[in-house]
This record gives sequence, structure tokens and C-alpha cells, in this order.
Amino acid sequence: MLQFSDLPASLSGTLLQLPAAAAAIQRLLLDSRRVETPADSLFFALRGPQHDGHRYLPELYQAGVRQFVVQEAVDLAAYPEAGFVLVPDTLAALQQLATHHRRHFSIPVFGITGSNGKTIVKEWLAQLLSPDELICKSPRSYNSQVGVPLSVWELTASHTLGIFEAGISESGEMERLARVIQPTLGIFTNLGTAHDAGFASHAAKAAEKMRLFAGVDTLFYCADHELVHVTARRQLDATRTRLVAWTRQRPLFDAQEADLLVTVQDAAANRTVVRVERKRPRPQEHTFTLPFADEPSVENALHCLAVLLWRQVPTPEIQRRLDRLQSVAMRLEMKQALNDCYILDDTYNNDLAGLRLALDALARQTRRGRRTLILSDVLESGLGGAELYARVAALLPTHGVDRLIGIGPAISQHQAAFGNLSNVFYPDTESFLADFRPEQYRQELLLVKGARRYGFERIVAAFQRQLHGTVLEVDLDALVHNLNFYRRRLQPGVKLMVMVKAFAYGSGSAEVANLLQFHRADYLAVAYADEGVTLRQHGISLPLMVMNPAPDAFQKLRQYHLEPEIYSFELLREYLRAAQETTMPAIHLKLDTGMRRLGFAEDDLPELCRILRQYAGHLRVASALTHLAGADEAQHNEFSRRQLAAFGRMAPQLETALGYPILKHALNSAGIVRFPDAQYDMVRLGIGLYGVEATGQEQDALRPVSTLRTTISQIKTLPAGETVGYSRRGEATSHERRIATLAIGYADGYDRRFGNGAGAVLIRGQRAPLVGNVCMDMCMVDVTHIPEAQAGDTATVFGQGLPLRELAALIGTIPYELLTNVSERVKRVFVAE
Repeated sequence: MLQFSDLPASLSGTLLQLPAAAAAIQRLLLDSRRVETPADSLFFALRGPQHDGHRYLPELYQAGVRQFVVQEAVDLAAYPEAGFVLVPDTLAALQQLATHHRRHFSIPVFGITGSNGKTIVKEWLAQLLSPDELICKSPRSYNSQVGVPLSVWELTASHTLGIFEAGISESGEMERLARVIQPTLGIFTNLGTAHDAGFASHAAKAAEKMRLFAGVDTLFYCADHELVHVTARRQLDATRTRLVAWTRQRPLFDAQEADLLVTVQDAAANRTVVRVERKRPRPQEHTFTLPFADEPSVENALHCLAVLLWRQVPTPEIQRRLDRLQSVAMRLEMKQALNDCYILDDTYNNDLAGLRLALDALARQTRRGRRTLILSDVLESGLGGAELYARVAALLPTHGVDRLIGIGPAISQHQAAFGNLSNVFYPDTESFLADFRPEQYRQELLLVKGARRYGFERIVAAFQRQLHGTVLEVDLDALVHNLNFYRRRLQPGVKLMVMVKAFAYGSGSAEVANLLQFHRADYLAVAYADEGVTLRQHGISLPLMVMNPAPDAFQKLRQYHLEPEIYSFELLREYLRAAQETTMPAIHLKLDTGMRRLGFAEDDLPELCRILRQYAGHLRVASALTHLAGADEAQHNEFSRRQLAAFGRMAPQLETALGYPILKHALNSAGIVRFPDAQYDMVRLGIGLYGVEATGQEQDALRPVSTLRTTISQIKTLPAGETVGYSRRGEATSHERRIATLAIGYADGYDRRFGNGAGAVLIRGQRAPLVGNVCMDMCMVDVTHIPEAQAGDTATVFGQGLPLRELAALIGTIPYELLTNVSERVKRVFVAE
């Protein structure tokens, strides 16, 4: 067990102070918001472009953490009971500690890299080898410079195999990850275009990734990826590393450049039959059925199949294991459920590291109500049952779990470990479903976390609301990516206000606001008081500006501490009357510099300043703001600069009248990109957060946040001359057509202007044009050119392959309208790593 006193030598650091009472280090902590067991945690104060862990030392000390690794001087007197080790670079120290930990284990360890498929191959390989091994693997896609050391730290003496993935984005990174993982075996999945910008060439990227395998005994890869094949043969020592390659090209196999020849015998909707030939150690042929038909899944499964054959697993046993493979849900999903409940769906695996991550996600939710964990037996932990479930039990209260539903023989056997929590246990999933009563669950948040063998997707299905097949998927990781894109453009000290009005541009206001609160936005803004009340009722505590307050909502402003935007003398006088009777929240003064919608004009300032001075004892001003009318278009640059100049004259006059400084903000999403010298004290981020770069200059730097999908309800053949839909607008003129009816219409927010061929959806990767008018609850598309399309297939309405900007241009509108039009009756699913 690692002690704090061991750290200076292990990290080549300087001991600044020993802790008053040190516990053996169990947990590596990087985020001040994720303190679980403070006594045995070691905090690394990492520093990056958007964060500095040193800022949160007081918060961590208050939470009970007493062991720290830092890279700058600390006022030790402020932390009398804490221990500190000073290192030149805390990230390097984290990696060094994980490297030191890894050296204690002589077990086989797989390192997996490549452009795509790393996480899938890791998860499938773990499933396929779990009958033979006790496996430690990377949780989710923890493959970064930070994620890899955290993954390797989970290794224990009980594990017999490690499987860790490594991802890089620029030259020089892989060598550091290779030192941490120290793989004895390797899988190179493929080489694509991801992160090309970080390398001088494609060949340079292949060479950098291959560094992971410099010392492995065996490397598995597909020889059809020519650059991978060439790089492996050139870069790896043939006397040290055995190359096990598979191919679909007989010439490569006959030339003995590949060990396995794979031939597709049959392919159907959900399976692929392959014949595998090999010459060594003796000529053999095998036939296997893979439970997938799409090419990426087939390739990923073949990597795993090569490993199973190399390990000499009997052919019938290989097939039995392949039959149990299922598509991996790569991201945690939050879904609406019955009785106003929400489900955090994380059902594809259940090890201790993955459980911690899921519980972290649960703890971040501000939604009120009881919190229930539905948990299967925890597998592959490397711990004995009593110790394992004691650790699990210790995690639950620190993450706010009110009720545990345990499913499986092991967790049921150790139910005493969970003490006085409101608990119930079942031997298997079938027993739980037989006892399931929907009325027992109301307005609560449920985390469903289960190992694959327990089939917890049946539990999620039992809880989910029965809505039609149209879903808006909101990618919270993409939202964070976009948030950080704009944060990187801010000058030091500039605050960030984020727009969550209009149901967060259709994305779901409470869920988006919760994420923004976790990522420490400074302010949120809504259009109306009711929107702010809803956020407060869902636990959002950030300062909230209401852009369109009404006098009859002033009581709610006070009750829920919502700060109004005041834009006229009439509204100001109404607010002053309320403020003289009771203490009211601070206000934000809207200045009209050229938008000519709302706000005080420059001529209004003398009277406004007089009122502010007169009622200084009753009123607190938080900020002054203006709005640029044409920030997204270069043709309006001069007008925008005149607006900013006017704001620069007006805001200081307000500060003089008030006698204290106030926040000043003028820039929206487009302004942040185009007028970086006018950031003042705060900027307002709106549509850019949701993946639309309003200026069009840097759209490629953002990630789409929302994907709207629906399903095909039915397909019919429309004979030549027949029509479909209202007003008989959709006609098969010269030839018959296959028409698919989709479960989305204008009541779901799908614009009628897309009808009659103006718009299209994506089905099986191909565009299908609209036929006839868009109806209230459905619309029709032509799938004549997509013969494999069938009822139940998914149709993408907007998202990857159908960007919002393109669709908006087709009907002469803007992306804002398409996003905000998505009806609240459309089910939202929130996904995140």
C-alpha cells in the first residue's frame, strides 16, 4: 500500500509538508467536485488551458482531503493538517506514479490503439476473455494522458489480465502512455483521419501510434491497412515481437504476410458468416458467425477473433462466446421514464471503476427527488466479496444514493454491507421484473448499472415512457467541447453567461443548465421568469438573468432569486416600487446602442443616472449590457464598432452614478469570434454552445450537439399515377415508387416547408427526399433507391450528415428556428462519456 511518505522518491519530488494523519493512498483525485473518500485520496493539482487545480485547494481541504501533489508554492500555514509534495509537472507526476504502480504486476497486459474502434475492441475482448481471466480494463474511453494512468491505477494483485486503450492527438504523446501501460500484447485497430492535424503526415501518425508496441511479445492487426502493416514490419523488432495479422486478400496470405485469411461466406441484416484459414501451426479452416453486419463491427470482432484463435480457445467455445456479443452502448444516456422519473442508463458493463464514473454522473444531477441505484453484481474487481461490497457501500452515501436495488447472487449475499439504506435485493433480473410495480417509482432519478450478462436493458425498457419513435439525442460531451472552444477565446478573468432560454434552444433546459453548473459557468440567462423558476426547482443555483421580466412576475423573481433585465423607465419604476417594499434581486440594465428593440438609449442616460442615484439604497445593479445587431456578418462591421463605441461611452456613466463597478457585456456567440477586443467583463454564449458557429468562420471547430431521429412506421409501393398524403401533392408520375412513412410531423416541430421534395432525411446513410405535404404527426419520403430500407429503420432528420445550417438554408430560415421548434413532446435522450 502506497504511503504519502513514499511519494517524494516515487515522483522525484520535494516534500513540503507531511500530513498530520496519513492514510494509505487508494484513490487518485483530479477533480475537486468528485471527492468520495477524502482520507485515502491523493489530489493532483493539474493545470491546463481551462483549469488550474491549485485554485481548488481550499475547497478540497474543507472537504477533508489531506494529501496533495502540486507544481507551485503553497501557503502551508493555510493547510496545517495536509501533506504536500512539489513536482515540476503534476501531469507527469501522475503518469510517473501509475508507471511505478504498473511495475508491481507481471501479468499479461493488452495495449490497444488506432484511429477508431479502440473502446469497442477493449470491451468485446474483455467479454470474450472473461470466462478465463480476471480482467482490469480502462473504464469507458479513458485513453488520454490523464485517463490511462487512472485506468492502470485500478490494477490489483487479483487481476490476471489487463486491457488498456491509448489515444493520442499529436506527436510525442504515445511514448508517455507506453511507459504507463507497459503492454506485453497489442492490438492496432486501424488508421483513419482522426487527429491528422497533430501530425506531419499519415505515416508520422502511424509511426507514433506504433510506439505503444515497441516491447510487446505479440501484435494483432489487419494487414489490409497497408500503412499499419508496413509500419509494424519496419518499426518493430521481429526477433522480439510476433506479428499476428489477418487479411481478406489471398495474395497477402499466400505470401505469408498474414497469418489468417478471412472470407465472408454470407451476410444478412444482423449477422456475417466468415471462413477463417490459417497455415500455422498447421493448416486449418474454421467457420464463425459474427452477430453483426456493419463493416466497423465486423472488423472490430475480427480483431478479437484473431486473439481467441491465437489463445487456442476451442472453436465451439469461440462461437458460443461470439454469440453473446452485443453492441456496446458507448455512452451513458439519460432518458425520460414513467411517472416523471429519469433514468441514467449505463447497462453495458459493471466493474468498480465504471461504477464510480456512473455514480459521479448521478451526483452531478441537480434534479430533485429520491435517487435509486439499480445495481447488478460487480464483476472483475480483483477484490474479495466482503471487501468489494464494503467499498461499494461506502460510495453510495457520498453520491447521494437513497435506495439500492441489488440484483444478483453475490450482491444479495453481502446485503448486510449496505446497512440502513432503503434496500431490496433480487437473485436475478427476472425476479425484479416479476415484482416490478410502476407506481412505486415517482419523480425520482434512477441509475441503472449492470453487467451485460444481467440484461438490464429489459429494466430500462420497463421504466421508459411509451412515446412515439421520435427522439432528440443531445450529446453533452459535444456541448462541453463547444463550451471549451469559446472559453479558450476569452481573456483572463472574463466571465461567461450562457443562454438556456427557449428550453435551452430545444435541447432541454434543466439538463443543459445542470451540465453548465458543473462546468462552472458564471451566469445563465432565460427569456421569462417561469423558465428561471423551473431551473431553480431542478436545483440550479447559478446566478440567473431573466431577459423579459413582467411586473406580475416580480414576486417570483424575489422568491427564486432571479435577476431581471431592465430595459425601460416603465419597467424600472415598477421594479423600484417593489424594491421599496422588500429586498429584490440585483438588476441588469439593457442599453440600446443600435438594435432598436429594447433598452435605454444614450439620450436616456441623464434621467436613468438620476434615478439610480436617488434610489441607490433600494437597488443593486449587477451589470450593463447591449446587443450587437450584425455581429455575425462582416458587412456590418462598421455598425458593430459604432455600437461598441456607444456602449463604451454609456456604461461608465452608469458606474459613475452608482459609485461602484458593474459587469459589462456586449458580445454574443458571433461577437466572441469576431470582436475579441470587446469582451469587457463578460460575454454571452448562445447558439455557439449548441454547435452552430454563427459567423460560419469556424464551424469545423464545433461539434453538433443535437441529433433528431425518427423511425419508419410503414413502407408502401406507390403505383405510377397514384398519390400520397393531403391534397394529393405526392405523386408517382412515370414509375412506381417505394414510400416510407415517418413518425414525425409539424406537431413535433418538423417544418412544413420541407415537404414536396424541399427536404430530405438520412436512411441507411442515404438521403431520402420528402414526398407530399408534411402532416401533423407524420411525413413521407421516397426510398425507391434504398431497397434495403424497412419498417422500424431509423431516419435522421438532422445531425451528422444533415447539418442544421444546410437544412435551414433549404427553407430560408436559420438554425435557431429548427432547434427551438422541436416540440417538448419529442423525447430527449442525453448522452455522455
